[in-house]
Amino acid sequence: MFPPAPLLHLILVSLTAHLALAGSRITTSLYALSLHASEFTVGILISLFSLFPMLFAVFAGRIIDRSGIVRPMMAGCVAIAAGCALPGMMTGLPILYLATILIGTGFMVIQVAAQHTVGAMSDDENRATNYSWLALGFSISGFFGPVLAGLIIDHAAHRIGYLVFGGFALAALALTALGRVSRIRMPQQREDAAGNAFDLLRDRDMRNIYLVGTLLSSAWDLFTFVLPIHATHSGFSASTIGLILGCFSSATFLVRLAMPWISRHATEWQVLAFALVLAALCYAVFPFMRQPLSMMVVAAILGLAVGSSQPNMLALLHHAAPPGRAGEAVGIRVTIGNACQVFLPLAFGGAGAALGLTAVFWGMTAMIGAGVPVAWRKTALAKTE
Repeated sequence: MFPPAPLLHLILVSLTAHLALAGSRITTSLYALSLHASEFTVGILISLFSLFPMLFAVFAGRIIDRSGIVRPMMAGCVAIAAGCALPGMMTGLPILYLATILIGTGFMVIQVAAQHTVGAMSDDENRATNYSWLALGFSISGFFGPVLAGLIIDHAAHRIGYLVFGGFALAALALTALGRVSRIRMPQQREDAAGNAFDLLRDRDMRNIYLVGTLLSSAWDLFTFVLPIHATHSGFSASTIGLILGCFSSATFLVRLAMPWISRHATEWQVLAFALVLAALCYAVFPFMRQPLSMMVVAAILGLAVGSSQPNMLALLHHAAPPGRAGEAVGIRVTIGNACQVFLPLAFGGAGAALGLTAVFWGMTAMIGAGVPVAWRKTALAKTE
């Protein structure tokens, strides 16, 4: 079943904004490396994409719960466009610090708004399917962003890449202001729905969803950090690196395309448990991959694992959230995920500089593996209910 027009338009806005983020992230990594930045410096830059999202995602979710999505999404598009314009017009490493903050924060607002809106406009029967449609859009942009970045860098310049991705952010702004997103009616937050964010974290089911979702999200985000470094050390061109990342995103697209069929044969927790196991195995073998083809294969398998997780995790989260606080619950999820995106690149960047990238890959293997018992236990409980 094809998504309805309001959902399709929301997906198009999210896709366009995410293309700007995905392209600017890989452009930032490769630009910094071209300026002879260390792995730790690249880790700082990638962490800054997530610093302010970590601090303000819950606040953004509360605003969206109360005021709707149009104005916050427009503000997010403006921030992304401004962040891309800065390194497009000025050269050097220092300007990247401000640019990454603006781009990451702007996309956070769009992400929280889109994920909350899809849950609110869906019912229990089609919520996972609608989240799969949204995730498919992110897979498309996740493929074309890195590939386009690599092609532009190889055939033009880093500066041109930033300007192109700023143009995509402006396109998202126009789609938000002029399209059907403004017609989506969101349920208003009830007066008795207010509360402290820690109230949501006291719920054991919510904590388990946040834990497993964060581990799989970190597996995705850390891959986009370590892959350019690992591939650059192996002597690959920017186009080849973009193609490897494109294989990863293509796999996330394919598994999300199959998600309606998968959801008829497996529960959400079964999918998440399998995804954790598969992701841990991919990180364990990745240090041994030294050729483009082998990296593409492992990247695709990892894409299958993490790509299957987000629709199921978001469906579980929206179902478990108290009435009127779904936007805040999504904001907490984004806060936790971005906290990992801030600290993990710093930690693993430092470990990579001191111990080598093999320690980074195997450290991530251990971290992902720690979530397997949680998901496995929830799977067993679901069978007994």
